[in-house]
Amino acid sequence: MTTTGRRALLVAGAAAGASALAGCTSPSGEQPRRPSAAELEAERVARTEAALRLRSVTAARGLLERYDAALAAHPVLAPRLNPLRRAVAAHTKALGEGGTTVSPATTATASASPSASASTSPSASASGKPTASPTPVRVATDPGAALRELAAAERTASEGHTAALLTAPPEYARLLASVAASGAAHAYLLTEGAQA
Repeated sequence: MTTTGRRALLVAGAAAGASALAGCTSPSGEQPRRPSAAELEAERVARTEAALRLRSVTAARGLLERYDAALAAHPVLAPRLNPLRRAVAAHTKALGEGGTTVSPATTATASASPSASASTSPSASASGKPTASPTPVRVATDPGAALRELAAAERTASEGHTAALLTAPPEYARLLASVAASGAAHAYLLTEGAQA
């Protein structure tokens, strides 16, 4: 075969390949395929779950921040607070696992939601290591009052997780229920349980 014949063969092959690729794409005048109702519903559910996870993790991180502040202000409470803080750090991690990446628009929607936690500043990592907070948490100077403040924060977080059960998917709802029950137990241990 001559060089000219090879070139002609290569050009013909390239033209055939380009034609095949052009057939795979839609003509420029056609609209892209519209998603089905099931696909739209799946996307809505995923967005709702992502926003729910963001609110739950934000509440848990706010609680973790409160534990860190109480421990910094009252190191004498460390033997009592460290086990509870470790549990809250584990809850924070568990609540965020398996979640999808949340877009800034979803973040804004979640933080504007009435069921979002009052503490929207995620300042402690799920690993349990504190990070710098833009606004430090105020802690009572009296250790007993600091414990009562922590107990109130635990109750608030627990109530938020319980309220989220209404819209949570089944697997996540079970996790939220467990974390809410644990928060209620922590609140008891921080107040009434200490007097027993």
